[in-house]
Amino acid sequence: MYGPRWLLRRFNICPNANYNYLKNRKAEYQQYKEDIKSSIGEIYHSYGGVDGYRTVHAYLVRRGHKISRLTVHKYMNKEMHLFSISRKKKPTYECGTVHKVFKNRLNQDFTADGINQKWCTDFTYLFLADGNKRYNCSLIDLHDRSIVASITDRHITADLAKRTLQKAIDSKPGINFSNLLVHSDQGSQYTSKEFTEFCETLGITQSMSKAGYPYDNAPMERYFNTLKNDLIYQHYYHTEQELYAAIEDFAYVHYNHVRPHSYNNYKTPYEARHGVT
Repeated sequence: MYGPRWLLRRFNICPNANYNYLKNRKAEYQQYKEDIKSSIGEIYHSYGGVDGYRTVHAYLVRRGHKISRLTVHKYMNKEMHLFSISRKKKPTYECGTVHKVFKNRLNQDFTADGINQKWCTDFTYLFLADGNKRYNCSLIDLHDRSIVASITDRHITADLAKRTLQKAIDSKPGINFSNLLVHSDQGSQYTSKEFTEFCETLGITQSMSKAGYPYDNAPMERYFNTLKNDLIYQHYYHTEQELYAAIEDFAYVHYNHVRPHSYNNYKTPYEARHGVT
């Protein structure tokens, strides 16, 4: 009777062929895994360690890797011990002199069928290295979460709110004001005579959150949280020129054109707006 080894020799097959095949496959898998982990580390550190596994996964897919989010999560958290850097945000609300308050027409419907239909706006404070405060006013389009306008200044005023809205309008020639809703909180800058009359003159409809209720303006809260975690908390800014330039670059370049957004199915706001696949 002929045994297995005789048959293998008869057909010129090495007895260890199957073992060697499995061993080589394992080696290929380990090499692929190391390549993936190397890319994860590069992405994580190049953006200051602020991106979680979902965003890192989106960057990997853009590079042509075929890998699941759960696998990225396992590699990052369990094997590489890389965690998204985040800081808790203290909710603040400042009361001021009210000229006119508008009802909440947005009512937490943070979707828009087209561009320039629903804009959200708000203020946040930022610090220079010496402890001095600066204030940023930004405005986003709910259609694709793109930053339409952003201005940073020394004082939080109705004029700053008005200038930011004017900057957004100037960047969108031909906009239909009668179809535009601008949502904000009930801060005195937005309820002021200067700002409300500016909106009324143009035919812009205002909408306002319930007092002290940040969830009514959640997309703005999220943007400011991203701005601080991804940029402000990663650096020291010794001059206001450094701070202003960094915020402009983050808003108009990194946030709008580079950073994937979960609302857009991990496309950038630019890609979502222009239908880039």
